[in-house]
Amino acid sequence: MEISPFFKSIIDSDSAPVVICDLNHTVIYMNPASIKRYHTDLTGKSLKACHNAHSNEKIDKVVSWFQKDPDNNKVFTYHSDSENKDVYMVALRDGETLIGYYEKHESRNGEKERPYNV
Repeated sequence: MEISPFFKSIIDSDSAPVVICDLNHTVIYMNPASIKRYHTDLTGKSLKACHNAHSNEKIDKVVSWFQKDPDNNKVFTYHSDSENKDVYMVALRDGETLIGYYEKHESRNGEKERPYNV
């Protein structure tokens, strides 16, 4: 699967890790922030190979929930106190058809930069 240059640019400019998987749990793309965080590029490999059995059960449970209803699109997976961020699994859809999912990190730290400080 090829990612359009526009979408790739958006994903690559995100400072948060983004790992995109298809429904076979194959990593189809990792942005630079995710490669830096996980110290490896898993593109083309199974996401499940780097998780334990308990985590893989959770991944399967969420994907199954995504498949039940096109409105089931985002699940909170954990909060990191040390990084003050929340992590989610988010459904990827082509219309109403589930085509994959991705990991989304959301920082809970307020922005320190002044608005429009160019």
